[in-house]
Amino acid sequence: MAATAGRLAFIGFGEAAMAFLEGWGAERSGDVAAYDIKTDSAATQDAMRARYEGCRVTGAANPEGALADARAVFCVVTADQALEAARTAAAFLQADCFWFDCNSCAPGTKREAAELIEAAGGRYVDVAVMAPVRPKLHRVPMLLSGPHADRGAEVLRGLGMCPEISGGEVGRASSVKMMRSVMVKGLEALTAECLLAARRAGVEAEVLASLEASDPDIAWRTRAAYNLERMMVHGTRRAAEMEEVAKTVAALGLPDAMSRAATRWQASVGALGAEPGEAVLETRADRILDRL
Repeated sequence: MAATAGRLAFIGFGEAAMAFLEGWGAERSGDVAAYDIKTDSAATQDAMRARYEGCRVTGAANPEGALADARAVFCVVTADQALEAARTAAAFLQADCFWFDCNSCAPGTKREAAELIEAAGGRYVDVAVMAPVRPKLHRVPMLLSGPHADRGAEVLRGLGMCPEISGGEVGRASSVKMMRSVMVKGLEALTAECLLAARRAGVEAEVLASLEASDPDIAWRTRAAYNLERMMVHGTRRAAEMEEVAKTVAALGLPDAMSRAATRWQASVGALGAEPGEAVLETRADRILDRL
């Protein structure tokens, strides 16, 4: 690991943070501090502290504790908390500390966060994570933009990560992610509406056969089971992202009805608390339908 990264901190300590740590390896953990808002809740603080301990990071009781001496910070919260995370952290940032905003937010939200971080003396980098963090872990493809993107990319490469520069303007990288999510998360929502309705009507076999005949390049059954799993596990987080996607589309002067509808489906499935179970489409569909 390159020394240029210095001490690292995570604001938010969920799937992305744990995947990065796993990819870096145990030798990095001793240089990492973390704070997650779930530490503040009596219902979740014990589980979060156990997560810190299991990942061998220094778990902080507040953002100030996590950011002390940090030279680079990965902000990996939910999209609806990204701006507030920047606002809270700004008061505690070290001068010239990198703030890698890895959240799936609208370009306008990223620009607001950048103003807060830059005013506090930090170096803001707009980061778009362009694929699920598993199985690639810290090697997941990333797009970077903003005035500190080039220098930030050097830091990330020193950590064995895979950044690519999208441009010098904060929000450009996120624009790519937002437009991609219209399709990716929208297809998940369409999958849910199509195949849950087909399953309830008892015609899912015929619907799948028709889809496979029309577009044989897609393994519809496998893809549909995967899409439902993503929504069941990550639907709440995806709904927050799709709110940002809708803002992005609307800001461009275009109708955002598809993104808004995808937001509702993601939120509905994510809120059910249904476990995906085995990777069988009918099993997953039934688990969702039993709770709707």
